[in-house]
Amino acid sequence: MKLVLSIGGGGKGSENFAAVARSQSRTETFAQTARKLVDEYRLDGIDVDWEHPADPQQGLDYVRLLARLRDYLPSPRYVLATCLPAGQWALQHIDLAKAQNYVDLINVMGYDFAGPWADKTGHHARLYTPSHSTAASCQSAVAYILSQGVHQKKLLLGIPTYGRSFLGSNDVGQQYTGCGGENGVFDYSELPRPGAKEYHDEKAGAAYCIGGDGGFVTYDTPQTVQQKAEFVTREKLGGLFYWHIGGDARGPRSLIELGITRCMICRLFGGG
Repeated sequence: MKLVLSIGGGGKGSENFAAVARSQSRTETFAQTARKLVDEYRLDGIDVDWEHPADPQQGLDYVRLLARLRDYLPSPRYVLATCLPAGQWALQHIDLAKAQNYVDLINVMGYDFAGPWADKTGHHARLYTPSHSTAASCQSAVAYILSQGVHQKKLLLGIPTYGRSFLGSNDVGQQYTGCGGENGVFDYSELPRPGAKEYHDEKAGAAYCIGGDGGFVTYDTPQTVQQKAEFVTREKLGGLFYWHIGGDARGPRSLIELGITRCMICRLFGGG
């Protein structure tokens, strides 16, 4: 097992990246500090979670930041990873073929396709894009990244251990009145909600529950994780990752245990 420190994240977690990456001296300090931190705490490496480069210049700065980090964290002694969103609207600013030269792993965030920022409800972690739609999905994100020349073994597909709630609705593509839970989120271990019924949309590779205090809640289940594990194996990707371990359930509904087991089985018998 390797221990990698993730730097950045959503919201305020990433607000300083643009200023750091724009400056050569700040980039140098950042890379030096990262190496010192990794060595001091005997970590295996760093994960850059810049959410996300917002224009072509920031895309260039992002690649330069990765390059300098690689200089200070050489492979194979150290692991250098990065997180990328699934939307092409964000990925288009990054030279992905060049960025992959500096990292060992690329964590593709296969979630947050829907949420309180959207006008209508939707599956927030769907595997497949609906027919006649350009909406983001895990499959569309992976297809775009691979089309840019990235090696498939570097890609890890992200699975959320939380669901997103939409009140006043009972299906995708609907208006909603608000969000339940904490900021619209329930940990997966709390799902389905009391009094709610759980459903699995195999065609979309998505699951949800309806009823209770969450309204329409979209999330992953063992069935969808099995679909995603099979997709990862079929596409010969590097594997799965989860955000975050604290939201998972225990026992037979554990998404993490299921993902590990299914990926191993698929590789043993599926030739991946």
